[in-house]
Amino acid sequence: MKTYANLRIECDHRGVARVALNRPDKHNALNDPLIEDLRAATAELAVDDSVRVIVLAAAGKMFCSGGDLGWLKDQTQKTGRQGIAETINLYHLLGELDRLGKPLIGRVHGDAFGSGVALMAVCDSVIAVDGAKFAFPETKIGLIPALISPFIVRRIGEGRARRFFMSGKVFDTRQALDMGLVSAISAGDLDQLVAAEVNDYLTCAPGAIADAKALCLRVAESPDIGEWAVGRLAERCETAEAREGLRCFFAGERPPWSKA
Repeated sequence: MKTYANLRIECDHRGVARVALNRPDKHNALNDPLIEDLRAATAELAVDDSVRVIVLAAAGKMFCSGGDLGWLKDQTQKTGRQGIAETINLYHLLGELDRLGKPLIGRVHGDAFGSGVALMAVCDSVIAVDGAKFAFPETKIGLIPALISPFIVRRIGEGRARRFFMSGKVFDTRQALDMGLVSAISAGDLDQLVAAEVNDYLTCAPGAIADAKALCLRVAESPDIGEWAVGRLAERCETAEAREGLRCFFAGERPPWSKA
């Protein structure tokens, strides 16, 4: 695995990769170098067949404070399209994480704001520590959360997005759980809950996981796709993975991909 200046990456023998944002002195604020590192690491992990599950974590006290203020200032001082061309990297990063064909679990040990919340929204599940705070503070400084809005609105719904986008109101883990942004709250050992979530994915076939995620994304885009969904199921049934899974099921055997 390549070394990245703004990330800490570790992978265990089961194929569980832990990717940690590593700008603790800046509260893991997103700037161009960190975004580029995350995009490169995502591309590398996506094609590494030894990696089964990815845990997105962070160093320091905060999970992610959002966009780096110095970076944002630089972008706003550039003329129209030049500033857009550079900030669009954040949108591309979120899309790549969203479409990653492997389980992406958010380990949220502290507060997250703005694009930090968007990183949570593109995870397949999020385990957050009790007491963490979240917000979209852009309107407080006269901006709007435009680049992250497709991912947030899809995850929490338009009604909730209106309230929190427009007011910049801070919300907690209980509210985040209620709106589907957080999957589980840890009041004790955060890593124990994360490990339990990881284990669930390690019992499933990697190819089927990737297809199930692609299915969810496609259905969300266009719910009236019954014939397409049937076709995907037929294709999945013809894979070697599905045939082996069914054989093991009927034989009462453990499938070869079950590592939990």
